[in-house]
Amino acid sequence: MNRFLKNVVFYAILIGAWYGIARAHIWPPYLVPAPGDVFDALHDGFKDHSIWIGIRISMERVVLGYLISVALGFILSLILSTSKTLQDTFGRLFTSLQLLPSIGWLPLAILWYGLSDKAILFVIVMGSVFSITMGLEASLATIPRIIPMAGRNLGAKGWKLFWYVLLPASLPNLISGLKQGWSFAWRALISAEMIIVSLGLGQLLMMGRDLNDMSVVIAIMIVIFVLGWAIDTLVFRTTERYIAHRWGLSNPS
Repeated sequence: MNRFLKNVVFYAILIGAWYGIARAHIWPPYLVPAPGDVFDALHDGFKDHSIWIGIRISMERVVLGYLISVALGFILSLILSTSKTLQDTFGRLFTSLQLLPSIGWLPLAILWYGLSDKAILFVIVMGSVFSITMGLEASLATIPRIIPMAGRNLGAKGWKLFWYVLLPASLPNLISGLKQGWSFAWRALISAEMIIVSLGLGQLLMMGRDLNDMSVVIAIMIVIFVLGWAIDTLVFRTTERYIAHRWGLSNPS
């Protein structure tokens, strides 16, 4: 049985179990709605374009915040890689800040930017930039010393050494850091949108809660899950497979 068929069978069993629990009325329907009710909520949400609008706005925010985090992460990781003292001071600080839940930045964001898109963007950046920075710094640290030495002997210096020698050599581990940063950015986005009243998937999730409509809540959760899965599969896993094949680390699939 191939992987696709296994997944189809697994989710079919999962939905069947969900349907059975809903039909057994172990919990009230407003707590555990049937799959059909959730499908109707998805259909209505796409039909009135509320879900499409939420997806567009949320994706615009998270992509912008993630790109800013990646740019800052590259700069900070490059700076950290130049000095052992910086690694022992700022590096440890960034590691500690990485452990801070993204929602912990929200009060500061609201005080600085109010209930606005800037506050959401700030939470996304602060929730992911340190993870990206430390991931990139770790990927640079795994490069064998002979590679930068060879680059310098061939005349590469400064940004050219980083761009043409260090960055390509760190790619196999680099993608893992970028992937982790994306997951932090995605979680930070939903957390911020749930609290800051603004259009987006997080706001749709809270509307379902405010209306005591569990079908809408589960429907939006499914949309968030599918979006996260699609980006992970189409972008990061595809890139990982290409780089692994390009570097001869695995067979193409």
